Amino acid sequence: MKELWKLFITFCRMGAFTFGGGYAMLPMIQKEIVEKNKWATEEEVMDYYAIGQCTPGIIAINTATFIGFKRKGISGSIAATAGMVFPSLVIITVIAMYFRQFQDYAIVKHAFGGIRVAVAALVANTVLKMLKKSVKDSLGLLIFGASFLAVAFLDVSPIIAVVISATLGIVTKEVRTGAK
Repeated sequence: MKELWKLFITFCRMGAFTFGGGYAMLPMIQKEIVEKNKWATEEEVMDYYAIGQCTPGIIAINTATFIGFKRKGISGSIAATAGMVFPSLVIITVIAMYFRQFQDYAIVKHAFGGIRVAVAALVANTVLKMLKKSVKDSLGLLIFGASFLAVAFLDVSPIIAVVISATLGIVTKEVRTGAK
């Protein structure tokens, strides 16, 4: 029960103190899950993120569910997911009650503008960290570049990019190990 409570509290803290969605949460997830609690490796977290990106739902919640399941099975996934969702439910409920009264205030508009800039910086930092950990050779760089161009400029579904990239990774591994 103690571990379930720790999962809940850890993800509750992340859900309460990170803004901007799943990508902006990755630095905090890496710090809390990988460095502090050692519940998963960086590679596992990136794998959970990749799977979470391809599955229905919110990427941060999907990732919390995977990590919770790894730690304590179904009860762990429920605790981690509930922890990630709880702060948002409370915050959104309170904001919804009062937002109409404050949405036109200049200070509120400026605050949201500042938050958007900070979130963009967090996402850029996350992308750079993932890039350094994931791209290990020229083929990885080629897959990254092609995937980025396809999704960003050709409107290719991220799911298709992930499936093709995974297939290329599997085929490459098989060719490289089969040749030895």
